[in-house]
Amino acid sequence: MISFLELAANFFTAAAILLAGRNNVHTWWTGIVGCTLFCMLFAQNQLYADVVLQVFFVATSVLGWWRWLRGNAGAPLPISHAGWRTMAWMAPVGIVATAAYGAALHFYTNAYAPFIDSAVLVFSVIAQLLMMGRRIESWPVWLLVNTIAAPLYFSRGLYLTAFLYLCFWVNAIASWIWWTKLAQRELAAARATASPPVSGAGAAHG
Repeated sequence: MISFLELAANFFTAAAILLAGRNNVHTWWTGIVGCTLFCMLFAQNQLYADVVLQVFFVATSVLGWWRWLRGNAGAPLPISHAGWRTMAWMAPVGIVATAAYGAALHFYTNAYAPFIDSAVLVFSVIAQLLMMGRRIESWPVWLLVNTIAAPLYFSRGLYLTAFLYLCFWVNAIASWIWWTKLAQRELAAARATASPPVSGAGAAHG
């Protein structure tokens, strides 16, 4: 049976994810509410890595909110790529951290599916850090997280949450495409602004 807590957590989180996909700054406060509710829900279901993850989300959402509004020398932070060097170290660090935290959950807690739960936590942290910087690469990482999380939550009877993460999977693809287009538009606009106007005389002699 779906509880009111699960309904409320999914509602606010769904709103936050959809707003993030639309590059809307209101994603952050709705995310704070949703993550707080999910923290309570996951604690009830012994998904302790997810509890830690939600606490992390709440804290970083405050910083992400500020960065999106003022992170570019007082101006809104533009969409950009993280670069291959950043992704090259994030991937192996994510794998090692998943194994280490999963082992800790396995040996020292009664956590359900500790290594899978750990993977959701670790790669969600990576995706969140990229999202805070308005990096396009946050979306393929979220795609990975959603692929892992949906069956995990389904196995714990959190059917609404599992279904929502399937929707997030589709949203991650759409948002990945949309952010790429937005970044191209911002770059074109910046280049047009930076280019000096061409005079009629100069154009004639060119």
